[in-house]
Amino acid sequence: MSQRDYYEVLGVEKSTDANGIKRAYRKLAMKYHPDRNPDDEAAAANFREVTEAYEVLSDDDKRSRYDQYGHAGVDAQMGGFGAGGFQDSHAYRDFGDLFGDVFGNMFGGGQGGGQQVNRGSDLRYDLELTLEEAAAGKEVELDIPKHAHCDTCDGSGARPGTHPVPCTTCGGHGQVQMQQGFFAVRRTCPACHGAGKKIESPCVSCGGTGRKRVTKNLKIKVPAGVYHGAQVRVSGEGEVGEHGGPAGDLYVVVSLKEHAIFERDGADLHCDMPITFPQAVLGTEIDAPTLTGKVKIRIPAATEAGRVFRLRGHGVPDVRTNQTGDLYVRVNIAVPKKLSKVQKEALEKFAEATGDEVYPERSSFLGKVKSFLDDLASEVK
Repeated sequence: MSQRDYYEVLGVEKSTDANGIKRAYRKLAMKYHPDRNPDDEAAAANFREVTEAYEVLSDDDKRSRYDQYGHAGVDAQMGGFGAGGFQDSHAYRDFGDLFGDVFGNMFGGGQGGGQQVNRGSDLRYDLELTLEEAAAGKEVELDIPKHAHCDTCDGSGARPGTHPVPCTTCGGHGQVQMQQGFFAVRRTCPACHGAGKKIESPCVSCGGTGRKRVTKNLKIKVPAGVYHGAQVRVSGEGEVGEHGGPAGDLYVVVSLKEHAIFERDGADLHCDMPITFPQAVLGTEIDAPTLTGKVKIRIPAATEAGRVFRLRGHGVPDVRTNQTGDLYVRVNIAVPKKLSKVQKEALEKFAEATGDEVYPERSSFLGKVKSFLDDLASEVK
């Protein structure tokens, strides 16, 4: 019987890259896998065919020879896809990477042998800081409720004076072997749940789990310049695992309170500073706020609204570079909302005395408007 084209078997084009080949193989292998199709000879044959195609097309050298000479270029290199040839191929070695998450879960355990180590869960603590605290850094004291090793049995789960014994079901390995079609599959031991040991005399304090609930007080150093959403990892301060398993980690997640004056952009700060019309026209000196106090800023005469003044080194530290950012102060012209009769008269006299000639931007704009309207009127005529 003639062999089908390997590209046709996987349903891909000759130009398909390695990732596309792998995706196609995964899809078909999952479809035809004998463990999903027990006692189905056609599915088993299809599975062997797609695996053979993947063995060739996923190997750059074999694929090159196949593209040049077809099956004749690779048949001599193939060891067959029976029990020996398939298990020695790199397709078999890739199989765990491709399907470990699927078939490992189907049979109750991951790849490989040995006892499972029940690592404890990670914990999260949400810490809210002010901008000032984040900029300066702070040592915080936290009370963390979690599971810790039972001090009665020292985390073993066994009554003091006794010890866990090897599991008789798996011989202390934590896994048992099952035959699935022509595959030998390892799964987690159902008797000891992967621990490899059984506790015949459980500790009365923890009920054999090796853990108890505690509240632990921790002092955590938050670095200067920490940003919103940053995570401070404290190794080994999460939940401990059952039966003496190692602890997970604690992640302190920082959030920053909204500030009344400043907005933060990385290591830089921004703020708006209102000034009066006379200050903007005549120039002045103002006190600008910073995180550590106030700094003098000279406002030159004829300052326009929206002008930004940069104060170097008055931002916050950058936790990555240890350099301090800058503060950007943007001035806005404050417009009075209520005026007395005397104040109104003074402004009216000022307007009469100045006219538009002291506002070059306004004069230029009005000139452009007049020209536009004149052109529009001439087009209408």
